Amino acid sequence: MSIDIQAHANAVLGLLRGVPDLPVYPPEEPDDTGQIVPDGAEPPYVAAQIRPGFALGPSIVAATTRAVFDITCHCVGGNDIAARAVAQQVVNALLDVVPTIAGRQSYPIRYLDSPPARPDESTGRLVVDQTYLFRLETLPG
Repeated sequence: MSIDIQAHANAVLGLLRGVPDLPVYPPEEPDDTGQIVPDGAEPPYVAAQIRPGFALGPSIVAATTRAVFDITCHCVGGNDIAARAVAQQVVNALLDVVPTIAGRQSYPIRYLDSPPARPDESTGRLVVDQTYLFRLETLPG
């Protein structure tokens, strides 16, 4: 049984891209740099990473039909308030939503954690990253 990693990522990114006026990275059409967030991106935005929560080596794929994906959302704003506003949009878009993935039975997306916000002034101006972690699990369906 093969688990389609990209289909899971597309489902999550589609939910985020459905939020009006919220830039989502990576973009639907990535550039050649391989960057998740392009240079010069202006907050507010969310940068999402969707990855298997376990190694999908040949033995795992053959042994299980359950797909477990960790979703990391970097909710970025120009200050604490703006980062929390992005985080609220992300939580509203993902928490407890049952995404549609062809050939899979999805469970509601669950909240895992939210570490303390990280301010960054390395570029000469304040940017705040409020990270939220979620989990998506699916079975064949």
